[in-house]
Amino acid sequence: MVFWYYRYSMNDGAVMSDSTYRSVIRENLERVRERISDAARRAGRNPDDVALLVVTKTVEPERIRAAYECGVRLFGENRVQEARDKRDVFGPDSALHLIGHLQRNKAKLASGLFSMVHSIDSAETAAALAKECAAAERTVEVLLELNTSGEESKHGVRSDAELFTLVERTLAFPQLAIRGLMTVAPFTDDRDAVRGSFRRLARTAAEAAHRYPEADFGTLSMGMSQDYEIAIEEGSTLVRIGTAIFGERLQRPI
Repeated sequence: MVFWYYRYSMNDGAVMSDSTYRSVIRENLERVRERISDAARRAGRNPDDVALLVVTKTVEPERIRAAYECGVRLFGENRVQEARDKRDVFGPDSALHLIGHLQRNKAKLASGLFSMVHSIDSAETAAALAKECAAAERTVEVLLELNTSGEESKHGVRSDAELFTLVERTLAFPQLAIRGLMTVAPFTDDRDAVRGSFRRLARTAAEAAHRYPEADFGTLSMGMSQDYEIAIEEGSTLVRIGTAIFGERLQRPI
């Protein structure tokens, strides 16, 4: 399979050199980490309680290596096959998470690639992943995905009742360790709508923790480049950042 990677440009449209880009990545990481700390402190939280997951969807291997050299050890990929093709790039001491939708026919491959899957949105998907984990004799951490925006284009269960049913079904699989919930906020300039999406996930996680004390709902995976500060203010413990670190993609292959 051929993957299409994209280079990133400077303001004048020129393509950056590798050394320049490495410096830009370092600066962007420092800026993002500073904003994470500021948002956490505004909410009266410890910044150390918010993990930064660096999203590397379509990012070239040399850029991933640059991020690794800048201290990144937590990476996220959207597609199982792309993660497979780049698996040796991330470094032996890195953790790789699947943050995109998991197709059931990719469960076998996913079971050996990822330490955490953020996107369990059906009992069938949970069962498929658990079956492959059992065959491989390993346990994978999972987050259950809740669609808090109501948008048809997004994955995730739509109601709290569906979410609680999914919790119960997933708890039946010892190969899957529930660690919390995940959501994607609406892509909008309406900050109240974005904040409401994150608040709903936090409320649902609190209710799930009350109902199912045998599970762990401590991880709230919410917040991306355009809204992670709001997410942190509403309780996010893990933000998924790509564009704010690697820049906007140019629509031409290399």
